[in-house]
Amino acid sequence: MLKNFLLIALCGAVMLTVGILLGHYGIDKSSSVPGWVQDVSRDLDESVVQDFLAEVDNKQIEGFLRELTRVPHMATTAGDEATVQYMLKNWQDPESGLDRAWTEQYLVYLSFPDPKKPNKVTVVAPNMTVLHTAREREKSYGPDQEDPAVVQPYAAYSPAGQPQGKLVYANQGKPSDYMRLNETLDLRGTIAITRYGGAGRAAKAINAAPYGVAGVLVYTDPLDINDGLMSDANETYPHSWYMPPSGVERGSFSTKYGDLLTPYLAAKVGTYRIPVKNITGIPTIPIQPIGFEDAYVLISQLGGEAAPADWQGGFNCTYNFGGPGFKPASEFKDSDVKLEVFNYAELRNSSNVMGIIRGSVEPDRYVIYGNHRDSWVHGAIDPSSGTSVMLEVTRVLGRMLKQGRWRPRRSIIFGSWGAEEFGLIGSAEYTEQYYTKLSERTVAYINVDISVFANATLRALAMPSVQNLIFTAAKQVKAPGLDSMSVYDNWIRYSNRTSPAYGTIPRVRYLSGAGSDYAGFVHYLGITSMDIAYTYDQTKTKARIYPAYHTAYDTFDYASRYIDPGFTSHQAVARTAGNVLLRLADSLLLPLNCSDYAESLEGYLATAVELYQTALTSHSISMEPLKSAVVLFRSAATQLDQFIHGSDLANEIPLKVRRINDQLMLLDRAFLDPQAFPEKYGFRHVIWASSSAGKATFPGLADAFARASSSGLARDWATAHHQLSILSQAIEGAAHTLLDVI
Repeated sequence: MLKNFLLIALCGAVMLTVGILLGHYGIDKSSSVPGWVQDVSRDLDESVVQDFLAEVDNKQIEGFLRELTRVPHMATTAGDEATVQYMLKNWQDPESGLDRAWTEQYLVYLSFPDPKKPNKVTVVAPNMTVLHTAREREKSYGPDQEDPAVVQPYAAYSPAGQPQGKLVYANQGKPSDYMRLNETLDLRGTIAITRYGGAGRAAKAINAAPYGVAGVLVYTDPLDINDGLMSDANETYPHSWYMPPSGVERGSFSTKYGDLLTPYLAAKVGTYRIPVKNITGIPTIPIQPIGFEDAYVLISQLGGEAAPADWQGGFNCTYNFGGPGFKPASEFKDSDVKLEVFNYAELRNSSNVMGIIRGSVEPDRYVIYGNHRDSWVHGAIDPSSGTSVMLEVTRVLGRMLKQGRWRPRRSIIFGSWGAEEFGLIGSAEYTEQYYTKLSERTVAYINVDISVFANATLRALAMPSVQNLIFTAAKQVKAPGLDSMSVYDNWIRYSNRTSPAYGTIPRVRYLSGAGSDYAGFVHYLGITSMDIAYTYDQTKTKARIYPAYHTAYDTFDYASRYIDPGFTSHQAVARTAGNVLLRLADSLLLPLNCSDYAESLEGYLATAVELYQTALTSHSISMEPLKSAVVLFRSAATQLDQFIHGSDLANEIPLKVRRINDQLMLLDRAFLDPQAFPEKYGFRHVIWASSSAGKATFPGLADAFARASSSGLARDWATAHHQLSILSQAIEGAAHTLLDVI
């Protein structure tokens, strides 16, 4: 009996063991794992990246650019509205569109010339006889310049007025230029002529006003844009990429970005607006841009002493200060220059066109890709080269989406910003309206404004944490015309630096100003950002930008003949920027590197110690807190890197991955200080704020030190100490965001 019982028990145990083994090895466990578990642990699919790269088509980009540049499309005009509808048509396409696309309108304060009373610049004799009249419109070389929608060259936000006075030459209109000129001449009641470069557009007039200057002219010197070439018979457009003599650079003459009447508020219909008289950062005296053919007529006849060597330009004459006024032997003897500016300002409706691809796993995390849509005239390069690239990126991704081949892990937001040329208005209003949501949820912002300045090499401006991400993308894209070489390898030939961690690498420059729509994302929100473009070989030209910039010659013809024949550089930018976008949207772990940030801070610190430590110490100001903060940041970055590399994130609980990603995503927010730069509108990032000191180091400290060194005043040295403390505590605080919670 007992023997039978034991035999039965043994058989049962064997059967149970066999069952367990069969259950363990014989059943497909994956079928019992919820689908969301696989989705949550899914990483970037490199085959998706390769499919994207293969499908980006240069001919499609050419077609987009041709359509976008058919008519001038200055902000809020009929041409601009046509581009709004064109963007919506593409983003709502049933076969290659996005999940959703719509417009968002803002009521913004813009400035225009009066079409019934064109602005004028004349030379008038004592009896008021007009001896010379500057061109009111650029010379036509084809139908593009003859379009009635081409706006007269003007300075947006210049006040109206009709000043008249003796002419003086003020170089680039920097504070030091007017100070130097005032040592020689009485500037009260004069008209100053300045050249672009050295100081912002508006600053050329703002800096002049305290000296009693009545009005300002600004022109583009052929030395600064054309490598000295001036003849439209055989040297400039339409014979080459250089600016013709009548070309005039238009622009916004404001030192601030965003709508001027609604600071820190989105410019919606019911929003409070400050009185117009309270606007700051725009000229108080009239200013008008002219072509260099007219500037030559004026400068070549100026009297007075010769200006310094570094004030001389490309004209075949000596640049004199002015008597003030013209030479006694000149045909303009005793004559004045008269400005007649009839600009007016009004509220206009301006649209952003928005589109989204919804994320499948983390829809509440956003990767934003943006480019402005408005131009001064046809805007083939600025901004339509960037818009055509964005349309191709969305076309390829939209097809993959509609065909069910791909959906990103995180949501992607596309922004076609309005009224950028008037001061980054569309993007700034967007960051103000959605301040909280964007601050909490945005992973990164990719800006591709002018996608192709020329066709030599890649150029990137970015936060240090995305440096290696851009490198990774650039290594996977073939350089145009160089099939055996990657964009990365070509880039390193043109612009490179030595990194303590990596050796020789391409030089990525910093986003330290407000040159494009990244400004609100970087400086106001502290969002990791980048700006990607192709550019020219700086050893072959000294042009400060592509020569047709903001003129009536920035057309499809100009782009296709001289900037990027074949549109292969546009294609390379689309592939590179789209590759970056996919990696940010689809990678399990965000491809952001905090140790590269540490290297940048260490570089800035070394420069600051070299330039400032001795003088600060002499005023009993210690740099030790700043040094300690940078050391702490390096230590924290190293610890986080080691933690990441030691983790098998695909098999970790989702919250651990989310925690690390949040640390990486929010790093730049930690450098924000709303009180750091009260005099600089919209600047809160203590590492990348703009600076007038011209030093590659911490901007607030650099500016404060320059001011204190110049004045010697105790209060200015106290400000330098204050900036040092702001900086030290911001870096220390950022370091703690990388460390463990406790």
